[in-house]
Amino acid sequence: MKRQDIREHVFRLLFRGEFFHREEMEEQLGLYFEALPEDEDSIDSDFTEADMSYIRDKYQRIAGSLTEIDQRLERASKGWDIARMGKVELAVLRLAVYETLYDDDIPVGVAIDQAVELSKKYGQEESSSFVNGILGNIAGKAGKEA
Repeated sequence: MKRQDIREHVFRLLFRGEFFHREEMEEQLGLYFEALPEDEDSIDSDFTEADMSYIRDKYQRIAGSLTEIDQRLERASKGWDIARMGKVELAVLRLAVYETLYDDDIPVGVAIDQAVELSKKYGQEESSSFVNGILGNIAGKAGKEA
């Protein structure tokens, strides 16, 4: 499975997590993978066990880092309380901040570009500019080139 597809699945799980308590997400992970073959609009759902394990692990690593990720988002999103952000934008930002700061296998520019593309696909018209601005700010503060 392509990294882009994996990233989109992780985004969808982060988005789903906005509607469930953390304790419920283990069950939701299983339901997510069960429902994919029936989802005609789905991105690549031809999973190997390794793909599912990687997606699940990445989601759990991000979920375990949400406190720090959200603190960075609060600082970078001048004047925006993350509780007021759209759920799509918040899920995209959380994924990209994690990839930018914690995933050395993904170049910062790729993480930001993919976040912008996800926000164009799933978000509002102005989402991509909002996401790009915040991620550029975070990458700059972290001393990473976009």
